[in-house]
Amino acid sequence: MNANPPMYASLPMYDRPETAAANDRFWRLIRDQLDEAAPAQLTRDIPDLMSHWQSPDLVLSQTCGFPYRAQLAEKVNLVATPVLNLDCAAGHYYSVLIAHRSRAGAALAEFDGATAAYNDPMSQSGWAALHSHMASAGLSLGATLATGAHRASAQAVAEERATVAAIDALTWQMICIWDDFATELCVIDKTAPTPALPYICARSLPASETLRALQQATTALSAADRATLGISGVTLIPSTAYLAVPIPPVPDR
Repeated sequence: MNANPPMYASLPMYDRPETAAANDRFWRLIRDQLDEAAPAQLTRDIPDLMSHWQSPDLVLSQTCGFPYRAQLAEKVNLVATPVLNLDCAAGHYYSVLIAHRSRAGAALAEFDGATAAYNDPMSQSGWAALHSHMASAGLSLGATLATGAHRASAQAVAEERATVAAIDALTWQMICIWDDFATELCVIDKTAPTPALPYICARSLPASETLRALQQATTALSAADRATLGISGVTLIPSTAYLAVPIPPVPDR
């Protein structure tokens, strides 16, 4: 009997049917640079991401900046930050604020007290960025609708079950490419950039080896897969930069 526990790896943040094959090829390139204990396949359909991220057998995953600063910083190793194909500084990202297309050209102030859809109460791009952006403009949100995913938030706005939502800018690119309901939406604003979604590994594992594997894998990734995944490389953003981002209040529901 093999006494070694199974190891885990996942890339859940931008994984959808259209990106799954590219993520699988990306993982195989990463795994080729790691030792034989690294899992052959990515773990998907994870019922509890927070427990998954804290597993002592986690070879690699990607989390969001909010759970990293709120719960994970002292429990995992920060490995690297992706350089995404976005119009902001390397290693950073932002959210777009979306509304129904009938609101195209509306000023942000017109959404004071609006019903907001959000993916998760611990999402930087879907909740924290939205709350911070509205508050900095002297505006507030009205009722909130928890949806469980950025795509579901966007669909809720398209169907006018919510008035506004904040969507990770890379996820928004993917929605515009692959989801028909995107034609019912418009962008009304965008938030200030913050450090992008970090790659992490178990506290007991050497982050330097995982970083080297990520660097070599992103270099070896085909141009087509880099375009599909919206990634051009990795960089190092210090933990202090993540921890400096404010933590918002918990949404109403």
